[in-house]
Amino acid sequence: MTSHAAPTTPPPVTYAAADVPAVRRLRRITGGLFAAGALTFGLAATVLSSTFNWPDILREPASVVLPEFADGGSTLVWTWFAVAWTYGILLVPILLLPAVLGRHGDPVLRAATFAGAISVVLSMAGFLRWVFVVPPLARDYVAGDETTKAAVAAAWTAQHQYGGALLGEHLGELLVIAWSVTLSVVILRSRVLPTWLGWTGLLVSVLYFLNQGDIMSTAIPGFPVWDLAGLLGSTGWGLWVAALGVTLLLRRPTTVPPPRIAP
Repeated sequence: MTSHAAPTTPPPVTYAAADVPAVRRLRRITGGLFAAGALTFGLAATVLSSTFNWPDILREPASVVLPEFADGGSTLVWTWFAVAWTYGILLVPILLLPAVLGRHGDPVLRAATFAGAISVVLSMAGFLRWVFVVPPLARDYVAGDETTKAAVAAAWTAQHQYGGALLGEHLGELLVIAWSVTLSVVILRSRVLPTWLGWTGLLVSVLYFLNQGDIMSTAIPGFPVWDLAGLLGSTGWGLWVAALGVTLLLRRPTTVPPPRIAP
């Protein structure tokens, strides 16, 4: 006759009272950076969307994108610069989070943290090509004859599929989805943060993953696409990251009294 022990919920992470100020400070830094990154990126992306029809314009041909980009001038270039570096803010809190949660020794979360950090770098590379690669292409396209325009359009397509669709969108999104799914499962299993944060993290990650259909369709014509996946997934994921940051800002570490010394 075998007996099965009832599953138990791991106890909350506790800290010695003397460590609480440092832990609270690290939590505030991490939470503040998550919230600031999500909100400032959302603001920069909103400006980009209103001035450059982003992200819909990403699926337009060079004959549409490059003249419109040239018309945007330096203001549009700086907007892309802001989009890239506000998203880059997330790199720091992603790296700090395991220590904040008291789980820096968790190999699964450590691997997910590495994936999340790499995803931020890849996405930034995708954004920054609009600052360093696209401007000369746009100038050459607008000023060139038909032969030049055809050559520039081919160069545009190559860099757009490689730097944008492959690195920034496909790999960047998949890796950050892997990070958010793993973090959500850790939250649900350990209760180190509120469980609603874990469930919503899984939900927005699934929605975000469905946007891969739109990315795959750039390489495989006819690939199934759900048009709302990009909007719902990216917006939901950004709000979830902001909620993660606010939760860390408001949550206090659990303390334990110092050990008693027997007389």
